[in-house]
Amino acid sequence: MPKTARALLQLPPATAGAIEKLGADLAVARLRRKESLRSWAQRLGVSVPTLQRLEAGDPSVGIGIVATALWLIQRDGELRNLAAPEHDQGALEMDVREAIELGRARALASAEARLRAADSSAKVKY
Repeated sequence: MPKTARALLQLPPATAGAIEKLGADLAVARLRRKESLRSWAQRLGVSVPTLQRLEAGDPSVGIGIVATALWLIQRDGELRNLAAPEHDQGALEMDVREAIELGRARALASAEARLRAADSSAKVKY
């Protein structure tokens, strides 16, 4: 089985649903603009069957085609923010956990250093 097919089989259900909704929303956008499948496909630079797959939520349709469809309805500006690092909640949470661990390690090292210093000064006095 090709890698792409395997990846599509592993698509999380919520993601598959989101792709299907995007396809349906793109179909509605086309229909509201009173564009035929043929004219919209031509504007996208794809065949009518590819446009039908896009509107059906087929996850194997290329991201470039999806991006062009979004451009046609003036929604492509959102693409630059989809995976922006400042919106990556998982990575942000990891950064916070690492900072907390680093802070704890430094506090522990500082406390140990103070104890050693106190121990050393106590030995010198006697």
